[in-house]
Amino acid sequence: MAASKIVMASLTHYRPLTCSASAASSASGSARLVSHAPYLIKWVRREGGFVHPAVKLSLDPFYGLGLAASERIPKGSDLIALPHHLPLRFESGVGDEAAAADPVLVKLADQVPEELWAMKLGLKLLQERAKVGSFWWPYISNLPETYSVPIFFQGEDIKNLQYAPLLYQVNKRCRFLLDFEQEVKQTLKDVSLKDHPFKGLDVDASSLGWAMSAVSSRAFRSHGKNKFPDGSSSYVPMMLPLVDMCNHSFEPNAQIVQEQEEQPQKMLLKVTAEREINQNDPLLLNYGCLSNDLFLLDYGFVIPSNRYDCIELKYDGALLDAASMAAGVSSPNFSSPTPWQKEILSQLNLDGEASLLKVTIGGPELVEGRLLAALRVLLTSDKDAVLKHDLNMLKSLPVEAPCGIANEVAAFRTVIALCAIALEHFPTKVMEDESLLENGVSAASELAIRFRIQKKLLIVDVMRELSRRVKQLSSKETVGY
Repeated sequence: MAASKIVMASLTHYRPLTCSASAASSASGSARLVSHAPYLIKWVRREGGFVHPAVKLSLDPFYGLGLAASERIPKGSDLIALPHHLPLRFESGVGDEAAAADPVLVKLADQVPEELWAMKLGLKLLQERAKVGSFWWPYISNLPETYSVPIFFQGEDIKNLQYAPLLYQVNKRCRFLLDFEQEVKQTLKDVSLKDHPFKGLDVDASSLGWAMSAVSSRAFRSHGKNKFPDGSSSYVPMMLPLVDMCNHSFEPNAQIVQEQEEQPQKMLLKVTAEREINQNDPLLLNYGCLSNDLFLLDYGFVIPSNRYDCIELKYDGALLDAASMAAGVSSPNFSSPTPWQKEILSQLNLDGEASLLKVTIGGPELVEGRLLAALRVLLTSDKDAVLKHDLNMLKSLPVEAPCGIANEVAAFRTVIALCAIALEHFPTKVMEDESLLENGVSAASELAIRFRIQKKLLIVDVMRELSRRVKQLSSKETVGY
């Protein structure tokens, strides 16, 4: 099995843990685990939850399968309410639920790195999926059979992403799943059927990938506080039946709130209308102010003109020297900063043993503050002009030309050159990508191409905005400001 691809295996069982199709063949996620699954809304109501009479299931051509309003819903209305026992959670830390957790499952979860938290809850999901008569089966049976996340892409489609930071994350997750498959098999090899968390079913990289994708694309981490003996608290990720069918928007019409019930540690989780929702409007939540990297990795979609998207670069003196010279900046000093400049770089965490060299361009900042400050500092020899400003001022884009207009123009031109270098690393142009889409490609290929188009357009937009600022600054310099 190649590290860049999770191959789907098949099992002869009435409730298998793996499926036979890849996510690429079902990008919309409309195919469910069970073709005639139990009716989810009826189950939520039967178990003590609340669903507004006007909330309905809807298959939208843009949003896919989700929830919508069958009639106008006033602002402030409760849309969905879930009592404490309905969310699917896995608490292996403290408390009554943690004490009752399956010890084998806890042992497996302890081997999962925190950054892949979705796999921990994914193990619980797989356990409930394998269990005949699971309380959550009406919910689980309605989950998508496949997911359109890159770990399920064919090798060629992974290459089609053309963006090294995302390729690294995809391959890292694939390697983890392949390694974790072996750890799971090793842990379970001597476990009796009675104690087997998955009822004796084989768990491979495909089933683990499905579970991790189900959780990462549907779970909420910001709810369900868990109290520790020292009085501190943490947030427990949980899957929220029906609630997780609300689609995403940066301008949502609904929000999740939670209310403390009288019984200790019991939460009532609700979705309320943040504004008036018109008939046939989809119910939309904000999944977070995330880059397209995370949206694609965890959710399987890309947002056009995502204002939170950015590109990652490595802070590298030689690269910055080359960019500055290409931009026509004389005597760049990135490879050999003076001692006072090195001290500031250390404060920016861009120099020294514990330095963090990943910097970003784009997003709300346009240019990450640490990179902007470094450029301003290293493109001037005027130590006094720099030291009269604090770091926050040097990092702030709205603070115009703290080290002088010529310095600011040089900094912006260097970033523009960096952007040009970043564009050159993509083997195709935007027009070529758009032509590929017009000719028709697979669902996975389309996602990969749309992702790389958005990265390129982001870079072009940053270059255009910085060029505009350079023109404004140059005009001020000309008239003697």
